[in-house]
Amino acid sequence: MRVFLFFLILSLPLAAQAQSETGPLFSGAYLLELCKKDAVGGEMVKGGHTACQAFIAGVIDYQDLLRSLGTRTSVDMCVPNTVEMNDLHDIVLEYLKINAQHDNFGAAPAVALALSAAFPCED
Repeated sequence: MRVFLFFLILSLPLAAQAQSETGPLFSGAYLLELCKKDAVGGEMVKGGHTACQAFIAGVIDYQDLLRSLGTRTSVDMCVPNTVEMNDLHDIVLEYLKINAQHDNFGAAPAVALALSAAFPCED
């Protein structure tokens, strides 16, 4: 077990370097493709609906965690628990469609910006 942990720790810098050389793992353009819907609201990519909404939920959960620890980010959002995931999906999808500047960057900031605009914090 110690040998495994040793090699795992040694490989972390290599994984970080590989990621920085190839770009984000989940870009804005990639999230846009996953979130796209057809004319009747069906998913364009098989499983895209689930992946899109799971990513959005992950960003919200991370923001909630930071807030619970007393840490604030420069882009803060206060999404009520009563908002449906389908509505959040639509908000993020529309934001990504008109904000192509996020295409080659990580998708998480784009999600945060979209939801911050729709659900600003009042404090």
